[in-house]
Amino acid sequence: MKVINLHQQEKEMIQLAIDNNRQAQQQIYSRFSPKMLSICRLYVKDLQQAEDVMITSFMKAFISLKNFQHNGSFEGWIRRIIVNECISFLRVHKKVNFIEDTFYIEESTDVVECDLATDEIQLMIDNLPEGYKMVFNLYAIEGFKHKEIAVMLGINEGTSKSQLSHARRILQQQINATKKYDYGAK
Repeated sequence: MKVINLHQQEKEMIQLAIDNNRQAQQQIYSRFSPKMLSICRLYVKDLQQAEDVMITSFMKAFISLKNFQHNGSFEGWIRRIIVNECISFLRVHKKVNFIEDTFYIEESTDVVECDLATDEIQLMIDNLPEGYKMVFNLYAIEGFKHKEIAVMLGINEGTSKSQLSHARRILQQQINATKKYDYGAK
């Protein structure tokens, strides 16, 4: 049995892509684009716009590829570019509004059992106001801390916490409404 060093293969593929090898660039794109599109879709509601953001992000990644230091995962590096590009897109198109609110309620994070499909959950997240949705995604999906989110979005930390609290409350209400509807239909 031959052991293949995947990290070394990835390094070689990245080097080829830096040298403008189109086949290597295509391999990188093919490997990571499905996951990166799903990340874009978390932030950008319209699928075509999400695809545009993803393609722009990959172009920026290929231009900046020589700056990748191989510290940490390559996927994480691309993901960071994707998230930053999504934030830039939403800012440019003025699709996000943050209400400066330092009041927030630290709610319990009880686990909610639900039988919702992924597309139903995505629809609920899509229906959040853009500011709530962005902070929710950055905190709950991407794992950023409120301090990091505040710096990324140019808001204060309290506003980040407040936006997350409001998003959670709205999502909880939507889940509860779905449960009541489901139970009422039976």
